[in-house]
Amino acid sequence: MDILRKLAPIEARYEELAALMAEGTVTGDKFVKMTKEYADLGPVVDTIRTYKKALADKADLEAMLDDPEMGEIAKEELYALNGAIPDLEHQIKLTLIPKDTDDAKNAILEIRAGTGGDEAALFAADLFAMYKGYAGVRGWRFEIAEMAENDIGGLKEVIVEISGNDVFSRLKYESGVHRVQRVPTTEASGRVHTSAATVAVLPEAEDVDMTINEQDLRIDVYRSRGAGGQSVNTTDSAVRITHIPTGVVVAMQDERSQIKNRAKAMKILKSRLYDLQRQKLDEERAADRKSQVGSGDRSERIRTYNFPQGRVTDHRINLTLYKIGDVMNGSALDEIVDALVTEEQAAKLASLDM
Repeated sequence: MDILRKLAPIEARYEELAALMAEGTVTGDKFVKMTKEYADLGPVVDTIRTYKKALADKADLEAMLDDPEMGEIAKEELYALNGAIPDLEHQIKLTLIPKDTDDAKNAILEIRAGTGGDEAALFAADLFAMYKGYAGVRGWRFEIAEMAENDIGGLKEVIVEISGNDVFSRLKYESGVHRVQRVPTTEASGRVHTSAATVAVLPEAEDVDMTINEQDLRIDVYRSRGAGGQSVNTTDSAVRITHIPTGVVVAMQDERSQIKNRAKAMKILKSRLYDLQRQKLDEERAADRKSQVGSGDRSERIRTYNFPQGRVTDHRINLTLYKIGDVMNGSALDEIVDALVTEEQAAKLASLDM
């Protein structure tokens, strides 16, 4: 396919947006969305125009090659230009990769202890600390929605709302089974144990993404319970919402206010239902693809953290980093995420019809 023909609609849309904004007839949320689209297209259009100019310059230089006075200069400039054009084409192809419309959204992070008893709960707490550190590195807001601890400081389950720039685009690769290999603090013989925790990353659903029929909900209220089962307040402030058609259940008791717990539970319920829609669509799209990078498959073992050897291995791309401390404090997690992004881009580039 002619790359320039494929680029023409992008330039046309950019110019259309510029004209609409100049008219001043669009206001409110529609104007905000329009300005964002215009800003997103700006760098793409700049690259397209640079590429078109490079092609025009190449044609001019090729016409000058036989000129006795300018031929040698033209030859040198053409050599440099021939080296630059493939890079420009690669940049343009990256912009043509279909975008995940949820990439710019905030995320709901859910971590649950898996096989391994207390050690799995301790590992879940370590993953929680890793993502909290990573959020700090990225400048994201990290807010606990619900947390269930065990008696030794481990986490049975934790749900976190993370907000900031491009949160879901970075964290979506974290969904799956995380495995740890180390000597538990409770192990007297020094034997290495293997345990696991599951991570789910959901794009935070907006009202425009997910409308829920109130008749599809069963809402129960009850008294909040502490870690040892004792009542932590004297009112029925805890809320459990069940989405009857799907069986999805969200319980929230972190706040002392029933209204706040209900609002938090509804936000997480919407995100879980929206994620179910995403997964169904992704499965349909990926039916003929082998790559599972970024698939968000909750049952897939994606990464192993081997403490005795000081290494972290991401099994999807066979990447191993011997800097487990930096990964666990969040400072080196970007190295893994960047590699996953690159792998996914390469797979999508290979499938582009160009």
